[in-house]
Amino acid sequence: MTLSQASLVFPITAPAALLPERVGPKAANLAALGRAGLPIPEGFCIEADAYWIQLAALGLDLTIPRGRDDVDVMRARRQAIAVRLALSARPIVNQILEPLLGAWQLLRESTGGVPLAVRSSSLVEDRHGSSCAGQFESYLGLDSQADFLTAVRACWASLWSPRMLRYLQGQGASPADTAMAVLVQPLIDARASGGGLSRTAAGSMLLSATSGLGSAIAQGEVVPDRYDVARDGTLIGVTAGSGRHAAGCHQHSADAVSPPGGRDLRSPCLSVERVQELAGYLAGAERIMGRAVEIEWALDATGFKLLQSRPLSLQQGAAPDPAWSQHPRARGQPAGVGWGTGRACVVTCECELSRVGPGDVLITRIAGPALGRILARVAGVVTELGGSTSHLASLARERGIPMVLGVRDATQRIPDGRQVAVDGVAGVVRWIN
Repeated sequence: MTLSQASLVFPITAPAALLPERVGPKAANLAALGRAGLPIPEGFCIEADAYWIQLAALGLDLTIPRGRDDVDVMRARRQAIAVRLALSARPIVNQILEPLLGAWQLLRESTGGVPLAVRSSSLVEDRHGSSCAGQFESYLGLDSQADFLTAVRACWASLWSPRMLRYLQGQGASPADTAMAVLVQPLIDARASGGGLSRTAAGSMLLSATSGLGSAIAQGEVVPDRYDVARDGTLIGVTAGSGRHAAGCHQHSADAVSPPGGRDLRSPCLSVERVQELAGYLAGAERIMGRAVEIEWALDATGFKLLQSRPLSLQQGAAPDPAWSQHPRARGQPAGVGWGTGRACVVTCECELSRVGPGDVLITRIAGPALGRILARVAGVVTELGGSTSHLASLARERGIPMVLGVRDATQRIPDGRQVAVDGVAGVVRWIN
């Protein structure tokens, strides 16, 4: 059997991979970039019909209550848990399993046994106004067949996670309304990774980079290098980032976050020539998609690989109030939208998020996608780590929430309870002493 003979599983180079209704926008966007000649990893798609076939074989009740009262919310959570557990634990039906294992074997042979990455590509992901950035998991470095099959089931099940249930409910939708396709590719042995925005408020392009795998940028665990690039590819400016901080909870661990003096300042990851090459791919992705985009990328020994391209949300908030110009300020990397004010709520770990009230400005350390659940109730966010291309920054742009990331020592410099102003376009936060 070859991949082209399988209706549920096919290469990312196949014409069917260009259809978002079959493989999800993430995989379809990436397939379009590859079809146009931009560098992407090889791989294959497991189309959404496979997910529906698996659900039908499991005989699951997909009726999810849509109400907002406590009873309906709890019923929805219980039902989602039941679906998630069944998808995670029960075997893949033979109709899917045979072509899936054939595709897995062919990809392993063509790459010389390189470990694989299994990535979600839901039908609601990477669309304009619905990025789902950071709401699903990617499973990296999979060597065995058993681990590969477990990761596929976990991707299907992630559509029913509490995080995704909240995200969709916020849009008046349910996991039962959509489906999950899966993208399988070789794991890139990355020397450097990062993201990019094809448009900024200043009209330029922006690239971010860090050494190794880009998950640290996506998860907001590092302040990445920042490269501002003109539309013609000219490098405007470079801001070197900092190394990763160890993340932990001050309430429950003696080893929480490394002290501010321990920042690992370093030289930028990319040469001018590499920046200009990558900027060309970013501009090409914008042309192919016909709109502003944000990308994720990796650089290995053979060159750049584009890993993702999604529509870029570009919203402008209210103009900053000049009266704030007299107050102390700190700079960071802007998410790119909005301006707002509120009471500073300084939170040093996720276990304290219940302290954040409506209209507060959250001041915290790590710009992790788990913070997405509180974006609906805050007036702004300031983080010590993270950058303009993190998943949380994508969610902030989607919701029009002003955010400034990579503000050094923000949780120590900004007093809890004081009034704060966040300029998510200029990347400036000010506060009243």
